[in-house]
Parts: sequence; C-alpha cells; structure tokens
Amino acid sequence: MTEPRATSPDHVQSLARGLAVIRCFDAAHPQRTLADVARATELSRPTARRFLLTLVELGYVRTDGATFALTPAVLELGYSYLSSLGLPEVALPHLEALSAEVGESSSVSVLDGDDVVYVARVPVRRIMTVAITIGTRFPAYVTSMGRVLLAALPDDELDAYLRRTDFTDLTGRTAVTPESLRDRILAARSDGIVVVDQELEVGLRSLAAPVHGPDGAVVAALNISTPAARYTDEDLHSVLVPALRRTAAAIDADLTRVGVTTQP
Repeated sequence: MTEPRATSPDHVQSLARGLAVIRCFDAAHPQRTLADVARATELSRPTARRFLLTLVELGYVRTDGATFALTPAVLELGYSYLSSLGLPEVALPHLEALSAEVGESSSVSVLDGDDVVYVARVPVRRIMTVAITIGTRFPAYVTSMGRVLLAALPDDELDAYLRRTDFTDLTGRTAVTPESLRDRILAARSDGIVVVDQELEVGLRSLAAPVHGPDGAVVAALNISTPAARYTDEDLHSVLVPALRRTAAAIDADLTRVGVTTQP
C-alpha cells in the first residue's frame, strides 16, 4: 500500500504515513508484525515502528510485543464523518424493512476515490468469504453499488477512472476491460438498476439502485445481495428489483424531507 501522492505544498507527509499505517489493517490482515506493516506501507522498519508505537500510546493500536492490531478506538476517527453524514441514520430503518421483506442482506455505500465504502448495512446471513461491516471497501468497478455510483459521474471523471483503473478478473466473470465496463455503467444510467452476477465472488449476486440527495444528485447506492442460485432472472426482476426501487425512493424522500446532505 502506497501513501497518496502529495498534490499540495500543504501536504503533511507524516500524517499521510500515519493514516497509511492504520489503513494497512483490514479484514484479511487484522494483525500484522512490524515487518508486515513496513512492507504493506512501503515504510522503513524504524519509521513504521515509530508510527505503530505512537498509535499504541494514543490507544488506536494494541500490541503483544510481536504483533499489532487496531483497537475499537479507531472507530472514533470515522464517527464524526458518519454522524455529520446523516445518511446511515436515515437509511437504516429502510434497510431493516427491505431485508425483512425479501429475506436478503441490504447495504448503502458511498464512493470514496475509486472504492465503495459501506456506511449502513443489515446482514441477514453471511454469504461472502469476507465479512462486510461498516467501513468495508471494495473496488467500485466490480460491485453493483460501485457501478451505480460510477454511472452518476460526469463523463470526463468516468473516462479518467476507466483510464487509471487496473482491472482484476476475480472470478472469471468479472468485467476487466474499460469497454465492457463502460457499457455496463452506461446501461445503469438508463435503467437505474445494476445487477452484478458473480463478478466479485463466485456464488454472489447483487443488485443496486441510486440514492439521491435533496438536490436530486446521486449521493449513495443501495443494494441487495443474495446467493446466485436463489432466484431466477425472472424472479430477480419481479421480486427484488421492485422492492429495491421502492426502498431507494423512500430513502430519497426522507433525505429530502430532513434536508440531509451526505457530503462532509
């Protein structure tokens, strides 16, 4: 993991490096040795050690002397954003109702750089090998919510995204060329619904719809995820798609009613 490249003379390198250390811990790597952290962040071992021990002193990291792991205090770093966002609180009752109606997990995410980040979720069952929680990130190109959010970008921003993204075929079914992905994203603009069938993980199908803020702009995406074999294509579009559209419209209405802005 490389730290973001400085784009301003006001860039504080030490802050960027400290955040890179925090971000190198994830669901696949909940614990890391000093060597692991140095390698993941491309920092020298002495530099990585100083950042880790500072984070230990501040209470964001714990250590047994050999390995390091994040503590729950890290959640404080995202709490202010989520609290000011308002979107999770507005969306959660609708997700609960949607999941109860269709018996499937549902989520809301926002676009952060080239990734989608989960900000609200109601899991019904675990159907992925990776546990999804608030703050989980996935590459936008390979997820239904990501494609909905990419479809909302201006053409020049979408073109820039397609040029810079390195596509990885995760399952043998993943769209891995700019042309194929563009076609699917443009379809999302007209349909308002994206279905991703086993492109992120074998056996997983998901569908997503846009969520709009008070000004009508797309600010988030809503999805339903389900085992691929559970629904025929006909049932998917006759049962899940209408429920997804109704829920997205209900969230839109509440965001407009309370005047929530999802931008920090």
